[in-house]
Amino acid sequence: MEMASNNPGWLVLVGILVTLSLPYSHAFWGNENKIHTAVFLSPKFVLGPGSVENRFYFNVDFPKGHIALKSFDAEVIDEAGNPVPLHETYLHHWVVVRYYVRKGVEISKLDDLKKVNRSDYISGGNSGICQNGILSQFFGLGSETRKTSTHIPDPYGIEVGNPAEVPSGFEEQWMLNVHAIDTRGAEDKLGCTECRCDLYNVTVDEYGRPLRPYYKGGLLCCYDRTQCKVKHGFEAVRRTLYLRYTVKWIDMDRFVLPVKIYIFDITDSWKRTPSSTEINAEHKCKIEYDIESCDATGLGNDGCIDTKRISLDMLFGGYLIYGVAHQHSGGTGSALYREDGQLMCSSLPTYGKGEEPGNEAGYIVGMTTCYPKPGTVEISEGETLILEFNYSRIRHHTGVMGLFYVLVADDLPKPMHTLRTVVQTQDSIMVVTVLWAAVALIGVVAVIALAVHYQFKREGEDGYEAIRM
Repeated sequence: MEMASNNPGWLVLVGILVTLSLPYSHAFWGNENKIHTAVFLSPKFVLGPGSVENRFYFNVDFPKGHIALKSFDAEVIDEAGNPVPLHETYLHHWVVVRYYVRKGVEISKLDDLKKVNRSDYISGGNSGICQNGILSQFFGLGSETRKTSTHIPDPYGIEVGNPAEVPSGFEEQWMLNVHAIDTRGAEDKLGCTECRCDLYNVTVDEYGRPLRPYYKGGLLCCYDRTQCKVKHGFEAVRRTLYLRYTVKWIDMDRFVLPVKIYIFDITDSWKRTPSSTEINAEHKCKIEYDIESCDATGLGNDGCIDTKRISLDMLFGGYLIYGVAHQHSGGTGSALYREDGQLMCSSLPTYGKGEEPGNEAGYIVGMTTCYPKPGTVEISEGETLILEFNYSRIRHHTGVMGLFYVLVADDLPKPMHTLRTVVQTQDSIMVVTVLWAAVALIGVVAVIALAVHYQFKREGEDGYEAIRM
């Protein structure tokens, strides 16, 4: 112990070695922030064969405090907690949206919101480009829920609960929308999931307004409490279901880099003004569209793909951290490109092959995700990006969607400017191992060499001749 107390250099090297042996996040992003996990249930909903649930639940359970969200996963379960397969209850979509409500004002359902004074309710949506609160969710998926990663890699997170952002006299709350369709005994399961109006025998929307003559299917025909056509004589019990959702988060601190949420929509009608180079902020997103079959257009099955591409001028800049698409059955993939054709991010569907939950044949059960190497995909404000969605045209599809969800960061972690990082994409997280193992080894060698040198010196001072190499 005398060696350590009499030689400051030894202590310095030991300190360096200890620092280098820490995990990457410890050494450069501060102490590891503990990941918290909570599992919640939506209010119950009861479905029978062919029936539809599409309700908006306000003030649902959600983590409190100034935090950074790391993931949000969900699935439909029964009363016993068993996952329910898509071929029994199709999860058309679920979304979770933030809002602010004046303290003392109670909102539990959409009817309550309609009665609330507008000055008592403030939207707290994402940073997206669609107007009037459309696609304002923080998280949201559909049938692909069980096998689509929503993980946000370190050191990033979605910041919520910041007291400085909550309007005075208000509190932050969350709304959950669940759209589920019971297809047990349905005459046409796919037609029910695609909300074909003839199968629902619907001619008016949920507000009693007549549907457009050319509207064949979509959200306007499968609203809450509608009924899809079931085979004659089919009977099955009504059952109580829930959306079980799992939230992971960390406490917000200076080491967490916030990300912003943007959702692009392939139905966005935004157009650049031919006579101007200025960015037009009027983005009108229709959310859904139809796919005509090859037979209807006179095309054969070979190459029978519907491809939609739109150009979007970016109203923001930053680094792309995560991306994923949302498609319905028939979807074959989506991609985001630069104007010169360079691929920035792609997302492809996974179709099930069996019967069990998470592997239902004929349904999209997952979407691949995009985790670019940090700093390699930068979006410049004013830059034009190309969004592409592809669907099979072998059969007619109604009410399909083409949404692309991205997370963008204003900053990169400082070590990224000086260190090389090995990054895996497609549902993986950064791994930094080889570099730190090498640095740690160098530190160990340096400490051993110093110790040997010091010992030889002490022996020489005590009258022993050091061995010369």
